[in-house]
Amino acid sequence: MKINKDYWEKLYANKELGWDIGYVSTPLKEYADRLTDKEINILIPGGGSGYEASYLYKKGFRNTFYLDYSEEAVKIFRKRDPLFPEANIINDDFFNHKGNYDLILELAFFTSIVPEDREKLALKIYDLLLPGGKYVGVFFNHEFKLNKPPFGAMKETYLELIKDKFRVKTFEIAYNSIKPRAGRELFFIFEKV
Repeated sequence: MKINKDYWEKLYANKELGWDIGYVSTPLKEYADRLTDKEINILIPGGGSGYEASYLYKKGFRNTFYLDYSEEAVKIFRKRDPLFPEANIINDDFFNHKGNYDLILELAFFTSIVPEDREKLALKIYDLLLPGGKYVGVFFNHEFKLNKPPFGAMKETYLELIKDKFRVKTFEIAYNSIKPRAGRELFFIFEKV
């Protein structure tokens, strides 16, 4: 199975969104609730239905940017949150994106990327972050035996990919995952070195 733009378009068009919990992920919501600097530039790659982007924007983080590869995902997001500014919606391949961010916030975006592109992903995140910027989110902490996303990984794999690029601030089993994911998610805060 080829994981390309058509793959994602079909999933969204057919509403095959098994990962979409219908609201802001609790670990990301609680992290966002602790943020105080409303001027920071935030990127949410693989934004999907955009719950995290909407939440942050409504909390006053006006420099929140939603990015998704899928035109269908962007349509869903626009329909769900018509007040989110058009200028902050980016419909592009993450690897082509250019920008400078204080925070990249993700919910299992990493697991949507084919394993052979993981190192490229880590480098791209590093390049997009400003010095001292943070990469924060939730990873799955196990391998999926699938030939399609999600492509999970073990903690050691993530650490190997970020070494020499990021300082680990937090990397632990999320205590506040939704029930079906309890014990299977790692919450992380990595800081660009």
